[in-house]
Amino acid sequence: QGQLVESGGGLVQPGGSLRLSCAASEFTFSNHAMSWFRRAPGKKRELVAFITNTGGTITYADSVKGRFTISRDNAKNTVYLQMNSLKPEDTAVYYCNAPRRDLWGQGTQVTVSS
Repeated sequence: QGQLVESGGGLVQPGGSLRLSCAASEFTFSNHAMSWFRRAPGKKRELVAFITNTGGTITYADSVKGRFTISRDNAKNTVYLQMNSLKPEDTAVYYCNAPRRDLWGQGTQVTVSS
């Protein structure tokens, strides 16, 4: 079935940076596109970023373009989300997703506050 485990969340001040990691196991990671989603309190789940299996195609939500960067290391079975210039409205639980397997991680909390 597979497993995804996120890490790297935490509390950061506005303007700060965080890097999220998602370690995949029990499936052939290099064959799968990956996504990062987030859910803020009281809001619907939002697709933040998407990357194809080779990294050849990457897309971002308009709200994070120019600030967030998705990347992957197929040798390490890991996808990353580098988040810069963080804003309070980026506060959410961030989830890693393998869309073709409908596989989700447990989520990692990101809180942007002074």
